[in-house]
Amino acid sequence: MRALVVDAVRAQPEVREVPEPTVPAGGVVVRVLATGMCRSDWHAWAGHDEDVVFPHVPGHELAGVVVEVGAGVERWRTGDRVTVPFVCGCGRCEWCRAGDAQVCPDQEQPGFTHWGSFAEYVALHAADTNLVALPEEVDAATAAALGCRFATAYRALVGRARVREGEWVTVVGAGGVGLSALMIAQALGARVVAVDRNLEALRAAADLGADHTVLADGSDVPAVVAELTGGGSHVAVDAVGSEQTCADAILSLRRRGRHVQVGLLPPVDGHPRVPMARAIAWELDLLGSHGMAAADYPEMLALIERGVLQPHRLVERTIDLEEAARMLPVFDRTSVAGITVVAPG
Repeated sequence: MRALVVDAVRAQPEVREVPEPTVPAGGVVVRVLATGMCRSDWHAWAGHDEDVVFPHVPGHELAGVVVEVGAGVERWRTGDRVTVPFVCGCGRCEWCRAGDAQVCPDQEQPGFTHWGSFAEYVALHAADTNLVALPEEVDAATAAALGCRFATAYRALVGRARVREGEWVTVVGAGGVGLSALMIAQALGARVVAVDRNLEALRAAADLGADHTVLADGSDVPAVVAELTGGGSHVAVDAVGSEQTCADAILSLRRRGRHVQVGLLPPVDGHPRVPMARAIAWELDLLGSHGMAAADYPEMLALIERGVLQPHRLVERTIDLEEAARMLPVFDRTSVAGITVVAPG
């Protein structure tokens, strides 16, 4: 099969022929119709994820068709249209049994713990726990946006921050995760402030209905948010993952506010620095959000089917593997307002 291969940390990706994956016991092989490119893929390329072993095939947001079924799989057949969370639980532990596969200690992650979906085929583990059937109304490109960014944003706001109608939500970073969070917050009846350093991204946020947009151009972002929201937001989301964006999000909160960290924070001197003094003094809740288990997808998919959520509006472009190989090394610096989808075929 054709795949995008990274031979070493920060090496230039190459598209070449590699062996097709072998179906695992309890798992499936899926023909990839569409797969999203996100900042997490760049982190893997850059060597920020210790689970990645090179040579490596990235890619963790995918939609496709089951082409081979492993021993022990009961719920899936060849020909089924599916997507999958980027965190695949083992299906056996107490967290998986409780519906929290996103924190499974024995999890697999396509594109991180094993070869991913920047390829024509990908192997997926514990299919009965992790696969999600795609409604006919959801096309492959839209579904590819769900596995990481949209689902992560959904759980961040619904399952973790528990956003309530009328609250202010500040979203720092108006890329794929941030725009997803904006859309979901609005569906929950919240008011949204979108923050980004890129004017194109802020225009996309405005088009999606953000109540306010703030350009992160060196100004005091928390002070601007406090003025716009009458004292700070109730909920803040760092959808980028840097010391600056994390601090801006936390310091944008009002007292007793809730912060959700979605963007990965690369360590500095061993650990990322976070404004904990403010968290203590104002009794802020600092929450992590790590994807969403397949068990929680039906509620989100029902909102998509009804048109309440419209993730297809976030798909900005579709590219092939060759263009993906050129884009991946510079993805952290690429001005992308929305989601980039790769079509491997």
